[in-house]
Amino acid sequence: MRLRLLAITLLAAVTVVATPPSKTLAPTTIPHPMAMYLSELSKEGNQQVTFRAAAFGTRFFLEEPAGVTVYTYDQTVGYRKETFLKGFTLAKAMKKYK
Repeated sequence: MRLRLLAITLLAAVTVVATPPSKTLAPTTIPHPMAMYLSELSKEGNQQVTFRAAAFGTRFFLEEPAGVTVYTYDQTVGYRKETFLKGFTLAKAMKKYK
């Protein structure tokens, strides 16, 4: 009986220790302009949003289903929209600017 109780206790302890903590992508803080942008992008939560993003050199790339928007870094405002590459993927757009 003690052996069975010990085995159950060890199994429970291993299960608790082996369970990874919940992982979240949300940052601790978000600048107001970014929060407003994300809210607008998802149409106040009425539309699910899927996008990928990457930065390379002085450019920032935002991929969405229609294509990739390319931003270039401007010291006065941050990243400024440079162009939209319709039908491009993130990898293809980054390759174009390498």
